[in-house]
Amino acid sequence: MKSDNVKVGMQQAPHRSLFNALGFTEEEMNKPMVGIVSSYNEIVPGHMNLDKIVNAVKLGVAEAGGVPVVFPAIAVCDGIAMGHIGMKYSLVTRDLIADSTECMALAHQFDALVMVPNCDKNVPGLLMAAARINVPTVFVSGGPMLAGHVKGEKRSLSSMFEAVGAHAAGKMTEEEVKEFEEKVCPTCGSCSGMYTANSMNCLTEALGMGLKGNGTIPAVYSERIKLAKHAGMAVMEMLKKNIRPRDIMTKEAIINALTVDMALGCSTNSMLHLPAIAHEIGFDFDIAYANEISAKTPNLCHLAPAGHTYMEDLNEAGGVWAVMKELDDIGLINRDCMTVTGKTVGENIKNSINKDETVIRPISNPYSKSGGLAVLKGNLAPDGSVVKQSAVVPEMMIHEGPARVFDCEEDAIAAIKGGKIVAGDVVVIRYEGPKGGPGMREMLNPTSAIAGMGLGSSVALITDGRFSGASRGASIGHVSPEAAVGGPIALVKEGDTILVDITNKKLELKVSDEELAKRKAEWKPKTPSVTTGYLARYEKLVTSGNRGAVLEYK
Repeated sequence: MKSDNVKVGMQQAPHRSLFNALGFTEEEMNKPMVGIVSSYNEIVPGHMNLDKIVNAVKLGVAEAGGVPVVFPAIAVCDGIAMGHIGMKYSLVTRDLIADSTECMALAHQFDALVMVPNCDKNVPGLLMAAARINVPTVFVSGGPMLAGHVKGEKRSLSSMFEAVGAHAAGKMTEEEVKEFEEKVCPTCGSCSGMYTANSMNCLTEALGMGLKGNGTIPAVYSERIKLAKHAGMAVMEMLKKNIRPRDIMTKEAIINALTVDMALGCSTNSMLHLPAIAHEIGFDFDIAYANEISAKTPNLCHLAPAGHTYMEDLNEAGGVWAVMKELDDIGLINRDCMTVTGKTVGENIKNSINKDETVIRPISNPYSKSGGLAVLKGNLAPDGSVVKQSAVVPEMMIHEGPARVFDCEEDAIAAIKGGKIVAGDVVVIRYEGPKGGPGMREMLNPTSAIAGMGLGSSVALITDGRFSGASRGASIGHVSPEAAVGGPIALVKEGDTILVDITNKKLELKVSDEELAKRKAEWKPKTPSVTTGYLARYEKLVTSGNRGAVLEYK
């Protein structure tokens, strides 16, 4: 056992004395030591129930013959961090989580791990850590929130942000906004649409790192507690069979996850996190893979904000495995990939059934023949940009209009809510990329304001920042190279014509090469907005959005 390094032999007598201080019995010292990485805290609604999940995991581990030992991981609530300096501290936590978990797991020589995440950066951060540490590991999330109900309709967090935009446009009273405020988030759990947290928890299943239902069983269901117990038991089986994360998270598994991503219509943030996870296993993930996979993968789900179904509906329809079975029927899933069940993907999904074709459309009747995400390139984004095309209305798939240029999110929001953005405009928000932010803030406030003011079908938004999974519309993010390193988005001037052509995967600035070269020669880098603390270190190490905003130490 790996933990023998801290438990066995005369040299380890001092170590054993410290385990004695922890109350370990002699019997426990002879058993495998399983680290339970708990993301529990009292500020993130998706994490407030994780103490219950952790306790259930501990029971499962102990019942299967292991010794569970809990240690923490941090997490930021993107919703609470949204629209202010706090959002600079969201994406950056992904690497803090990966680094700190690696430190704890290797310093204490755990034999196996159970990761208990739930929200946005927490899941990919722990997947990155799992790949690095490479001891038997199972994931069990805290589960999604149930949808809210307002005036007889299901609602979610994106409805809340759009209600604020509607109020700014005079389309909703303060009392109506208050009703949304009190009802759209009715339970603990990750927010109820196919936002980033739920996207990554579903993709954890597709990768093979979580048991069936990891991404979809609602947080408040007792079934979630059962799942956690089974996760604890499963990791002990993996330990016996020596099945490790790098046996599961292979290049083929990541392509499976990207394929499922396209069918589900996941958050654009998956195009930051899948490359980062791939980086940990030595797979150079080019975001252009998205178009190749999308071209042959039908979009089967329109979960909020793209449509009117929610995570609870996906769960009742058969969940991620039912989606994978639909894709497998036309040969789009690699069936041979190993999973935490100790079985292959093919063995896991062979008996899965699509129980509701209004939630998971069958292969014969998809929403579209291509997948949920697209990568756009052109002279405005030579290294690529990302859009959730499944959440774009048909009339915005091709859009040309004048650039309305803002050097930060706050200025753009003020203009939108001040009525200065009109139908046909292309809002450009720059210097919000990984380096420029620093931290690559999400732009849910401006996209929601645009939608709430009734401009969602006539205004596009382009940024070197990123978007919440709750964003919808012609929202093009991750523009690379970013403005802070002199990318073409830094050279756009007010009134320039921009072409957004999602159909043909193009993002073009209608300015001559000669004029762009002249502007480039005149461009000067901005002084970094942060010069101390973690963000300053992050800014020096982080790569561009098209590379997953991974950190490089050279």
